[in-house]
Amino acid sequence: MMECMHYYQSPLGNILMASNGNALTGLWFEGQKYFCENLCNTYEFKKLPVFEQTDHWLDLYFDGKEPDFIPPLYLNATPFRRAVWDILLTIPYGCTMTYGEIAKQLARQKGTGKMSAQAVGGAVGHNPISLIIPCHRVIGANGNLTGYAGGIDKKIQLLTIEKVDMSSLYIPKKGTAL
Repeated sequence: MMECMHYYQSPLGNILMASNGNALTGLWFEGQKYFCENLCNTYEFKKLPVFEQTDHWLDLYFDGKEPDFIPPLYLNATPFRRAVWDILLTIPYGCTMTYGEIAKQLARQKGTGKMSAQAVGGAVGHNPISLIIPCHRVIGANGNLTGYAGGIDKKIQLLTIEKVDMSSLYIPKKGTAL
């Protein structure tokens, strides 16, 4: 299967997008953890409507506006990861949610007593469509800014763009292990 690729120049660095020709299958900050994970070896750079829509979404976002649409997405993942990513899509612009809150919501959906926040963290970390599926809005317990594949600095910048009140969040100092 041939995948299509496209670069977007963001204020926070290059963003690479991938598509199956119809829907967005990946969106990563260049060099982030799990960069281009799950891509096939055959791809070409090509203009596609989904890339134009995603460029528009990103233009709005980086201008500090909340996009009122989501480009078509295709997620090839386990049901668990899909369920986590579906919850991420419900986190409102300018808001945050903890890994534990996501785990509780999943447990309620599945009718189980408990769900692992660590398992949720693994699914959040492997989100293939950064920004649009807003994994940067997920924080650790007690407001810890932790676990963003693009790096904590980018997470802080993204939350700042969304005007999140970060006065109660714990921002680790450079070189501090979380």
